[in-house]
Amino acid sequence: MPNYNIPVEFIENKIYFIRNKKVMLDNDLAELYGVSTKRLNEQVRRNIERFPEDFMFVLAKEEADSLRSQIATLKKGRGQHSKYLPYAFTEHGAIMAATILNSPRAVEMSIFVVRAFVKLREMLISHKDLKQKIEEMEKKYDSQFKIVFNAIKELMSPPEKQVRKIGFKTEKEK
Repeated sequence: MPNYNIPVEFIENKIYFIRNKKVMLDNDLAELYGVSTKRLNEQVRRNIERFPEDFMFVLAKEEADSLRSQIATLKKGRGQHSKYLPYAFTEHGAIMAATILNSPRAVEMSIFVVRAFVKLREMLISHKDLKQKIEEMEKKYDSQFKIVFNAIKELMSPPEKQVRKIGFKTEKEK
């Protein structure tokens, strides 16, 4: 059996947070499992009883449009994009998809997918634990440490994106 060495970070980038669930889209999962999206969805429809709502759901048109604009998946030309709304698979749904495909690559890739979901879960938990510990320490110590706690909170919050204006600056503006 071939050994596919896929970095977990590669798979993490294909996991999205939709409807308060961490999911992978059908086209990303199909690519990892080495099948076409059409083939994956065909097998899912044939085995739909294996995919309850907490394993898989169909994206609403607005969700699909929003994702498409964020990740720029729309290709130009006739027949270049799917006319069906994509499926979103949770961790359990991704594993179930590997079992219905029943190929060595799908089975091996499902291990990488599970590892990526687990790593994301651990990161979220550790981030929440750290935030909670800092808040507890903040209550415990007096105001002299307020500056330190504010600095830590700033480091933990996601950085704000710097938006650069398009165009040239005149000598006066510089």
